[in-house]
Amino acid sequence: MANIYSYRDANIRKTYLIFTVFLIVIIGLGFVFSQIYGNSLILVVAVIFSVVSSFVSYWYSDKISLAVSGAKPIEKEDAPELYRTVENLAITSGLPTPKIYIVPEAAPNAFATGRDPQHASIAVTAGLLQMMNKTELEGVIAHELSHVSNRDILVSSVVVVLVGTISLLANWLLNSFFWGGMENERDNGALGLVVGLVLAIVAPIVATIIQLAISRKRELLADASGALLTRYPEGLISALEKIEQTDLPLRRANSATAHLWLSDPYRGGKSVSLAQKLFMTHPPIDERIAALKKMEG
Repeated sequence: MANIYSYRDANIRKTYLIFTVFLIVIIGLGFVFSQIYGNSLILVVAVIFSVVSSFVSYWYSDKISLAVSGAKPIEKEDAPELYRTVENLAITSGLPTPKIYIVPEAAPNAFATGRDPQHASIAVTAGLLQMMNKTELEGVIAHELSHVSNRDILVSSVVVVLVGTISLLANWLLNSFFWGGMENERDNGALGLVVGLVLAIVAPIVATIIQLAISRKRELLADASGALLTRYPEGLISALEKIEQTDLPLRRANSATAHLWLSDPYRGGKSVSLAQKLFMTHPPIDERIAALKKMEG
């Protein structure tokens, strides 16, 4: 079985691969439409847009995620048990202690963000602190620290911004069809318009499916890595069971940050069809629990 360090190294390589693939897709879209419209400036704009988006995703995605979720920074005296749990597990995993935030939400949930272990943050909801006992809280924090150690937070932050870039670019191109479609058809022919239209529709869908598949795999790896860190899978199992049984909505849920949370803020944890699973940010909770129970044996 691969260890936590091989997961980390694989995710670092995956980050560069994802950067490359999404940049190619964005530049490819720009090139196709520059040919259709006979305007090379479109390609230049696409390249500049993708580079700027990648820069923003690397340096500022953590601040954006924390602001969107309404997370508030805390000191040790504000939540001493939470602080001790994070510090102890960070020491055990060989990581710097991340900044700690609380989200004023009743729904039990948590997330980690930041581009590397030196700039990581962990946020937990007020509801999670109230609902979880010590071992369950340790299981949750170990899961989130595993995201930090495995470099998952960098991968997810980069992916969400680049997928958003592709969606924005495709939407802009689609709008250009509706506003200037007849002129384009006369200048470039119907075939070029059809190809461009298909690309503009399909590209963001494919990019989103790839993003969600990466997100689901990250969660399973973090579950396994977190259980290895605490040597007690039952803690996270019990926490996930409590979350599964809770119907409280996450009021600050946002589609751009849904993949960061411990559990999907929009969907329940029950089994779903294969088609539904393609568009889920997380594996169903019952599947995650089943995988963790195998580790107990």
